[in-house]
Amino acid sequence: MSFDLVLRGGRVIDPASATDRVTDVAFENGRVAAVGDGLVGTDTRDVAGHIVTPGLIDLHTHVYWGGTSLGIDADAFGRTSGVTTAVDTGSAGPGNFKGFRRHVIEPAAVRILAYLHVSFAGIYAFSKTIMVGESEEMRLMAPREAVEVAKANSDVVVGIKVRVGRHASGTSGIAPLDIALEVADAAGMPLMAHIDEPPPSYEAVLERLRPGDVLTHAFRPFPNTPIDGRGRVKEAAWQAREKGVIFDIGHGKGSFAFATGRAMLAGGFAPDVISSDIHTLCIDGPVYDQVTTLSKFLALGMPLDQVIACSTSNAAKALGRPELGSLEPGKVGDATVLSIEEGSFDYEDVVGEILTGKQRIRAKATVIGGRWWHPTEWPTAG
Repeated sequence: MSFDLVLRGGRVIDPASATDRVTDVAFENGRVAAVGDGLVGTDTRDVAGHIVTPGLIDLHTHVYWGGTSLGIDADAFGRTSGVTTAVDTGSAGPGNFKGFRRHVIEPAAVRILAYLHVSFAGIYAFSKTIMVGESEEMRLMAPREAVEVAKANSDVVVGIKVRVGRHASGTSGIAPLDIALEVADAAGMPLMAHIDEPPPSYEAVLERLRPGDVLTHAFRPFPNTPIDGRGRVKEAAWQAREKGVIFDIGHGKGSFAFATGRAMLAGGFAPDVISSDIHTLCIDGPVYDQVTTLSKFLALGMPLDQVIACSTSNAAKALGRPELGSLEPGKVGDATVLSIEEGSFDYEDVVGEILTGKQRIRAKATVIGGRWWHPTEWPTAG
């Protein structure tokens, strides 16, 4: 049998199926068709010497390009980062989601899913010159409209987003989180909560989150960090994980520190999901892209298969989208071709610490919907 597309001879790492071996991956009718040796395709690409993973999922991005000051181009980001599913986290609220869907989500080659912001216009005023915490203005909270829009767009809306902390909610404190939890409950969806500097405290936010909810910026620097003054993982974090709360990195401009990462990993508390929180204020550093974010965790000592799981199968589970994040036959036909470069690479966190790693993950090619997407020029197998 000849398949639509075959990736031949790569090291296939698919944590969902516990696969890690050199073999072929075939795609047919937009889905994964087979994983095995000697597969034949109408379009066969030679990926020997590279790693083939399920299409990378970035659980925290801002891709409402042209509609918000934070938005970057999802397709350009997908090409450089190997991301096939970009999850926008609250760029749009119920007042402007229709435009986000029509003008960005639908035309994009990269799959875009979204957490809908509970604030009417989403994150509308964060730039290099103007920063207004949308959650501080309680008049912008739009619970009724958010439920309606989330339900009407449930094919692409995966949850509700809220931002709390001194910068995001200011004098409103934790109140926007309580409103967002009501919205998420009414919509039958999980919640993603942003946390920055206190108030509210890390512990207060975790106490309110439910099983399946996501805490993003989970490995923050001090203050509102998940470790105590002795470098130990806070009991509140362990209790929340036991409850089923999902811990997402959400690197961004101010939300990930190597010191926190070291302490958390040393304490046996790895992230559930690694995401970039890519936006216009961090795309030129310290984040750059999703694969650089993943590389930072390699430099911290996480095994490669666990790092890949945090951007594939774990992310798909957090989204409640089992069709994503795996190369098992029948799953959506997305794949990312990666390389691991050896050498000396400097990585920077949000507080300016430089960590030198011996490896760097590079995105080399991308398959979306069972079709070779990027780059167009790539050796075919004879």
